[in-house]
Amino acid sequence: MINFETYTVESVTPGHPDKICDQISDAILDTCLSQDPYSRVAIECVGAHGTIFIGGEVTTKAKFNAKKVAKNLYKKIGYKDTVRVITNIVKQSPDISQGVDTGGAGDQGIMYGYATDETPEFLPLGVVLVHKLTSNLEKLRKSGKINWLMPDGKAQVTIVNGKIKTILVSAQHKKVIKQEEIRKTLIKKLIKPLGLNNDIEILVNPTGKFELGGFTADTGLTGRKIMVDTYGGLIPHGGGCFSGKDPTKVDRSAAYMARYAAKNIVAKGLAKKCLVSVSYAIGKAEPLMVSAVDEKGHDLSGFVKKHFDFRPLSIIKTLDLRRPVYEKTAVYGHFGKSDFPWEKISDRLKASINGNPSKKARRQLRTLEF
Repeated sequence: MINFETYTVESVTPGHPDKICDQISDAILDTCLSQDPYSRVAIECVGAHGTIFIGGEVTTKAKFNAKKVAKNLYKKIGYKDTVRVITNIVKQSPDISQGVDTGGAGDQGIMYGYATDETPEFLPLGVVLVHKLTSNLEKLRKSGKINWLMPDGKAQVTIVNGKIKTILVSAQHKKVIKQEEIRKTLIKKLIKPLGLNNDIEILVNPTGKFELGGFTADTGLTGRKIMVDTYGGLIPHGGGCFSGKDPTKVDRSAAYMARYAAKNIVAKGLAKKCLVSVSYAIGKAEPLMVSAVDEKGHDLSGFVKKHFDFRPLSIIKTLDLRRPVYEKTAVYGHFGKSDFPWEKISDRLKASINGNPSKKARRQLRTLEF
């Protein structure tokens, strides 16, 4: 497995065009699941210049108004302009549903999960830091502590030889504020409170201004921030997005289960870093592949297969995924937040969480049942 000493990762605020679309997709999913936990949902959005188009496949007993959900969320994010919403939503294809009805995967594909002991969140340092930057940027805007901030924004962190080298913040702002004031204020109120050293290179709004944002400036699309949603591009990605998909879609649920397995392995000292991979055939319950390796390339596949059940219905049950929890996942990454069920540590292994165990303890851990 690659050890990441030099890399760059990014995060975006809820007002970023792609993230608006992710949140709309997941808000519609949550609306369906809150009324019908067995809803089948696959919703995607495109937003551009005053118009939001919502398309997808939904099979549910729930009553929902996709246009209303989208407009309410757009307003909640902080945009005040009027948007037109167009929808084209149909039922799930019977060719797909016949396999899902029997407990099979909702699609074919490859999913990955990763964890590292580098941070308390079990994520790489840069990933944790860059999400803190965008989440704190949003808090500064919503609290009114920086009254010229607007909803759109991005952050980027570069790590070189394991140390923070560069921080980049791009923040949408009102016209009345000057670039010098933007830089000074964001360094003081956003970057310095993180306790970072003075020798870090800091870039703020490199083009000189960022007045136009959201759908006014750019097009947004559900699923276009899959690296922001996961591990910053530091590990492989199967290509399937999460947002707008109910848990029968293994693009989402199996990626959560892979993270759950990887985090438990690292939390219990079986590895310092762990990468879990899984693949499926559409309509089939048993995965085609389950693989896991530690930071030295040692094979942990047998342990993962023994202790974690990757069949779709088992994943849904283990992680309690038929609940409306998904809109919260659509910002600042899907991993590292303690309130998500795939971030929990298995109760039977909690006793060994502090520090890496001895060789004897490692052998004992391998025999434990989850």
